[in-house]
Amino acid sequence: MLRIVNRVLLGLAGLVLLAVGGAVLAAGAGLDVPSWWPWHGPDGVLLSTGARRRWRGEDWWWPAVLAALAVLLLAALAWLLVQARRRRLTEVLVNSRDGEGAGLRGRTLEDAMAGEAETLDGVDRARVRLTGRRTAPTARVALTLEPGASPGETLTRLRDGALAHARDSAGLKQLPAKAYLRTAGHRPGRVS
Repeated sequence: MLRIVNRVLLGLAGLVLLAVGGAVLAAGAGLDVPSWWPWHGPDGVLLSTGARRRWRGEDWWWPAVLAALAVLLLAALAWLLVQARRRRLTEVLVNSRDGEGAGLRGRTLEDAMAGEAETLDGVDRARVRLTGRRTAPTARVALTLEPGASPGETLTRLRDGALAHARDSAGLKQLPAKAYLRTAGHRPGRVS
């Protein structure tokens, strides 16, 4: 739903900017523009001299203009950050081999993978996050290893265990994954 709203808003903003830009170009080139349009000809200005003088005397005018521009800038930056954010996969399409398919909640598959990964020797905690498309998910696995655990062996067990089981149970051809490893921190003790 968010994707549809995003595309509609982008389309509307693009149409408005295109219409305004085209009208400004037409007025600047000396073409015919509607009588209500603020610019007429290449020497046209947005605010007339009288309007500029009228607003210059108001103490609230420039702070209000700057605040409105700042709000627009912050809204545009927030929108840009939302676009760049990686979204969590809400559903994985499971191949049920009957031609229909079924939907599996992404959070359920994440929890199952994390639970199985936590049973591996040397793993203290595991977190899994699915991203990508529902027909081709990608797993991001964060493992916290116990002191003395072998990272190579743990990754091999993860690949052959939790990742392979999730891929097979969902009927996926592949399940690419990125694993992030760190060791469990512990408080240093005082030796006396």
